[in-house]
Parts: sequence; structure tokens; C-alpha cells
Amino acid sequence: MSPARAGRGDGGDKRGIQLLMHLRNQGIRDTNVLEAIETVPRALFVPEAFADQTYADQALPIACGQTISQPFIVAFMTQSLRLTDRMKVLEIGTGSGYQTAILAHLARRVYTIERYRQLLREAEKRFKTLKLNNVVTMLGDGAKGWPAQAPFDRIIVTAAARGVPQDLVDQLQIGGIMVLPVEIAPGEQELQRIVRTDDGITRETLLPVRFVPLVEGVAKDG
Repeated sequence: MSPARAGRGDGGDKRGIQLLMHLRNQGIRDTNVLEAIETVPRALFVPEAFADQTYADQALPIACGQTISQPFIVAFMTQSLRLTDRMKVLEIGTGSGYQTAILAHLARRVYTIERYRQLLREAEKRFKTLKLNNVVTMLGDGAKGWPAQAPFDRIIVTAAARGVPQDLVDQLQIGGIMVLPVEIAPGEQELQRIVRTDDGITRETLLPVRFVPLVEGVAKDG
């Protein structure tokens, strides 16, 4: 990767290069994931009020009481999916669209669901700006997934569920992977990697996390 490309869209900001170095030091080893982080201009997804924190490794507020995840979590979840460029991915919780854009650089097609119409519209504008032609969006209830487009090779959930949603498991290919935060106790969440098998699922705990909750239904503004 060329340092000159880091932070593209931000004038080659040195903070973009520093972020990449930080992610490597934190254990992000997948060069395709790092290249996607390098290529997608995070500044496009961060609210103007927090522009000075674009490259800080922390979650930031966006509209509708939601957040854009910290870069490490975005990179770690993406790496944990073990993606290839032939895969069909379902994302639950479009949010700002940043995670979606990262996935779009790595997968064949990304289907993404958002329950807030405002967030979805803003994300769609960003996808258009970036000319991401392999992203399909839907306003809907993410907990129900996207049955009409199932099965999926990979599913990523960017809000914390109370247990692993069976509807989403059912939409995974056999051998498919889902990465999601799960509430395991009040105020306690962990990131899990689920693999669908012929007999059910296998479950692997990855690390403790903190996400907004996965809420059923479409928001009132939608």
C-alpha cells in the first residue's frame, strides 16, 4: 500500500497513515482489509462537528442516536468475516455507511438494511459519491434479515442482539459466517463469530465490545 493513498479524499492526511499503523499494531493483518481502510475516505462518513476526530480510534455520534464504530472494530469485524471477492454479504445496520463501503471493496455484493430512513438516505448519497455499484440498500427491520436475497455467504450485524437471531442464522449458507455483538448480561456485550453447520451453529467469542442495541421494526421516521 502506498502511503500517498492513505486518507484519500483528505489531502493525504498523515493521520490516515498513523491510523493504518495503529491498526496493524492492534493485530489487523489482513492486507485486503487494510487496503480497504486506506481507500475509503472516513472523513466522508463522519459528521462535520467531529471532523477533527476522523482518524481517532473511537466511536463517534451520528444522527438518530447512532454511532460510527471505531476504526479498529470496523477492521476487526471485517477481518473476522474472512471475506473473498466472490461473496454475497448481508449487513444489518447501515448507519453512516462506512462499514458498508469497506465491505463493498472486498465482497462481490453487499446487501445492507437500515431502520432509519434519514441514515439510509445519507448513506446512499455517500455510496453514489464513491461510485459503489455493488451495494443494495433497504429500509427495513434488520432483525428479520433479507429473506428474498438469501442465502448469504457472510452476515455482519452492527448492533447488539440479545442472543443470536435465528432468522439471520437461517439466511446463512451452510459453512457461512456471521459476526455480531451479543448482549450476554445487562451492560455486557461480546463480539461472536457464528458458523452455520449442517447440525446447527458453532460459536466463537472474539472480544468484549459496546454497541447500540439491535431494535426490531422500522423507526418512526421511516
